[in-house]
Amino acid sequence: MFTTGFSMSPANIPMEEGKKTLAWLQEIAKQRNAAIMGSIPYFEMGQYTNRLFFVKPNGGYEQYDKRHTFTLAGENKVYGSGRQKVLVNFRGFKICPMICYDLRFPVWARNVENYDVLVYVANWPKARIHAWDILLSARAIENMSYCIGVNRIGTDDMKREYPGHSAVYDTLGKPLVFSQKEEILYAELSMDHLQNTRGKLKFLDDMDRFNLVL
Repeated sequence: MFTTGFSMSPANIPMEEGKKTLAWLQEIAKQRNAAIMGSIPYFEMGQYTNRLFFVKPNGGYEQYDKRHTFTLAGENKVYGSGRQKVLVNFRGFKICPMICYDLRFPVWARNVENYDVLVYVANWPKARIHAWDILLSARAIENMSYCIGVNRIGTDDMKREYPGHSAVYDTLGKPLVFSQKEEILYAELSMDHLQNTRGKLKFLDDMDRFNLVL
């Protein structure tokens, strides 16, 4: 929730803010000729969801509603849960966006769609940051994909600290970039590297097959 921080009171946010934020994202994407993504509290069809928008330079966008609401904080009582993964095709890569707590659930992220990049935007606290680091690397390794994690920095109203640890991991789980401060990170993603690694290490061919019950 990049405009508000993690909010348990979305009803206090004017409903029209969701559409205004989307319009702003579209304008920034056009100006920069780049894709931009982030999640916000979004009201639609009688309920709030933690909704991520992936916005392209031409103004087109895809949206993903967070699947795993954080019951420890009561998020499930305030926000509805998404029921569908989303894949975005952008400049030759298939990208799968997810949100925060989704990171703890590997079955949901399992690469049955043959995506290339897994992205998590998050509000992950310092108290559990070790799990964040380990799980981002693990998602990259088990799915033979790039894995990007973008985490909050600072302190919230409850005095909880957020240390960043935003990073990009390659298909072997190695960090390409890592940061504990507010800054712009750059990493080069190589489709050749991705395909060569998958060609040599055919681990995805041996993964378990399953049906996911929602």
